Amino acid sequence: MGGLRGAEGGCREFERVLEELVLRMSDGTYPQGVLLPPQRELAQELSVSRDTVQRVLKELSERGLVESRQGSGSRVIASPASQEQQRPADRRARPGRARLGQQLALAFARPEVVLDVFTFTSESLATHIWIQAERIRLGEVVPQRIALRMLLPSEDMPLPYPRAIDDLDDPRPLERVRGITRRNTKSLQLALEELKVEKFVADVDVSVRYAPVTPAFKLYLFHGTEALHGMYKVVERPIVLDEGTIPAIDVIGFGAVLEHYVADDDPDSPGSVFVSERQTWFDSVWKYLATD
Repeated sequence: MGGLRGAEGGCREFERVLEELVLRMSDGTYPQGVLLPPQRELAQELSVSRDTVQRVLKELSERGLVESRQGSGSRVIASPASQEQQRPADRRARPGRARLGQQLALAFARPEVVLDVFTFTSESLATHIWIQAERIRLGEVVPQRIALRMLLPSEDMPLPYPRAIDDLDDPRPLERVRGITRRNTKSLQLALEELKVEKFVADVDVSVRYAPVTPAFKLYLFHGTEALHGMYKVVERPIVLDEGTIPAIDVIGFGAVLEHYVADDDPDSPGSVFVSERQTWFDSVWKYLATD
């Protein structure tokens, strides 16, 4: 159990440092051509191990954002914003993995943010939305419209997880996760709606519906042209309740690597087909199965 908790904590630290460096490249703190601080300094500043910094730099290198050379450090060779402005055909050459924080940062840099989400608890999304709301307040990005539709599993349907290992009828794990979902959903709605009230964004539309669908995966659709898709991994791990900790079967979603698909001018390309089919699936569930 301890190893699993440590692995999950490592994923969260990796995600946090990756998001921080991507945001710094987006807002000009680390512009194109500049050398990043030495790994030792980054590790000390961000309160993580040097190994975590090395893994983050490798990820940034794979995304084409930095170039690392032994003895010379890591240099920024592209910004996330410049990658977003590439033609779809160019971006199709770099399919594969992506992180939610990075994609949301790119989405919120547009004048109009259109986002459709199917998720289990909205916990990861709420965290990242608050970060983007702060960027808007600081004037780093200035979207004029934000439209979010979010699908969540119905609260009155049975779910295979989370469940206690020692007592399959114990309702507490499921009650706990539903409480997490309610809190984060309200937090997310508040973060966006306050932007309209405070006149930072002219038009904000947040809609949440619940569907009788077991969340085996999470799906984020951006502007109908890009998709992030990731499977929930079923694990055995301890769950902390008010009465103590119990062993349980649960899923891990926070910090998960997501598959990134981009639609292009070819309707039969893998990216175009994936985005189109997932958008059609989302729209059909939203229309025919989901309720407010």
